[in-house]
Amino acid sequence: MSMFGGTGGYFWLDSWILGNIVQLGTQRFCLQFLNRTNDPSGRQYDQMTQAARSGCVNNAEGSSRRATSKETEMYLTDVARSSLAELSCDYLNWLLQKEQAPWLKSSPESRAVYAVRLDKAEYGEDVVHDACVHILTQKRKFAQWLTDDDVIMANALLILIARVINMLNNQMESQGEKFKEEGGFREKLTGIRVEAQAQLQGAPVCPDCGKPMVRRKAKSGKNAGREFWGCTGYPKCRGVREVEEDGN
Repeated sequence: MSMFGGTGGYFWLDSWILGNIVQLGTQRFCLQFLNRTNDPSGRQYDQMTQAARSGCVNNAEGSSRRATSKETEMYLTDVARSSLAELSCDYLNWLLQKEQAPWLKSSPESRAVYAVRLDKAEYGEDVVHDACVHILTQKRKFAQWLTDDDVIMANALLILIARVINMLNNQMESQGEKFKEEGGFREKLTGIRVEAQAQLQGAPVCPDCGKPMVRRKAKSGKNAGREFWGCTGYPKCRGVREVEEDGN
């Protein structure tokens, strides 16, 4: 347990580590290159730094133990992804203002940034401290591109953002698979209620899986309108029993 109320699994996510590097790089970029001439109201500074922050914070929230459901996890991860896509547009616009196109993916510069791999996160008992040390260590791997040259920095951050978005896409795919397997928060609550009602009714147990059964009525087919006992584990379990004449 940490001073932050627990250390979620996001501390070990490469997407969160690299997202922090994007946030730190964006903060530096804005401090160095935005001024009263090109950003007189400070609006672009706020938009870019908030988008970078959202990429980290919503990724963390979507991957933490505090997320109440798979739907919430996927929603927050998608918000993180959308925020970073917005930030990417800001860097593209910056380059266009400079009459520059982003580096080709096949260029030596792009391939060099893409080639930098993150080390595996290995923490001791003080996870928060160790994670921050890890982020700073990984950030130094990109130091040659996070420079005083705004064009180089914008290009490098575009690549790092693309890498984080790709990681978030993979996370959402994994979250979607778990949602299909386990169901969402509301579905689980419904299942619990159905099982509780079945137990109160003195329902028989399923012959296939042993779960309580609930009384249902056939909606179609030759038995349409007839009552039967159906497993509360449906659709994973399709066990049924006939309702006997005495109602059991």
